[in-house]
Formats: sequence, structure tokens, C-alpha cells
Amino acid sequence: MTQTAANLAPSQKEAIADALNQCVAETAVTTMLAQNFHWNVTGMAFGPLHDLFQKIYEDHFIAQDDLAERVKALGEHAEGTLAGMIKRSKVSEFEGKASDKEMIKMMLDAQETAAATIAGAGGLAAEAGDTLTEDLCIARGQTHEKFAWFLRSHLG
Repeated sequence: MTQTAANLAPSQKEAIADALNQCVAETAVTTMLAQNFHWNVTGMAFGPLHDLFQKIYEDHFIAQDDLAERVKALGEHAEGTLAGMIKRSKVSEFEGKASDKEMIKMMLDAQETAAATIAGAGGLAAEAGDTLTEDLCIARGQTHEKFAWFLRSHLG
């Protein structure tokens, strides 16, 4: 049965919001990872990678807001600190220098991780009948998988 945020049980709201906060955390860390690589990429593929990393971080910046606002629509607390997001995220920051291929591989792993996490959140929402959250998760998952495909294509 389809539910709106107002009709979900408190335990369902809490579980879905927790899963969405995991998505926010991984999206936020991936946003910064993409921005780091955008600033620091070098090599023969500089132009296309510089542009791709920018597309990723611009998309993810908006997505963080969409996901956090869904948490709030469920009446729960949205994680709002970088430290909390970094601690929670399965995607790690990167510090130092990396080759363009290393950057692509790290960003590919981040996209695949985020896609899996958001698919899990969508599944949880589907079980609760929360089609609005499920729809948001499906769209975000498709975006992460599309970016993963773009990145994988650079690796040959």
C-alpha cells in the first residue's frame, strides 16, 4: 500500500531517514572527492576529466539537498556536519596526488558505492510503501550508475 510521509509509522520514518542520511553522507564525500579531482587532474585527458568531475560535483551538490530535504519531509533530523558525514560514509576522502587513472578508479568506486547505498534505501522505502522516497532513490541510483559507466569507459 502506498504511504505518504504522514502515514508511515515512526519506526519506518526513522529507518528510512537513517538510510537517506547514509546516502547524504556518501553523496557529500563523493562531491568533495569529485571537486578535489576536478582541481587536480592532469595529463592527456585533462579536458574531458576536468569537465566530467565538474558535472559530478555539481550534480551531487544538488542531490545532497534533495536527499536531506526528504529526510526532513519524513520529520527526522538531517545530518548536517562534514565530520558526521565523513565518519558515516563508506566513501573515503583522498588526500595527496593521484594519476588520472587512479582518480577515475576512485571516483568509479565512489559512484558504485553510492549507487548500492541508495538502492538499499530505495528498497527499504519500497517495503514501507514510501513510493516518494523510493522514486527519489531510483532516480539518484540511475544517475550514480550513469556516472559509473562514464568513468568505466575512460578505463577501457
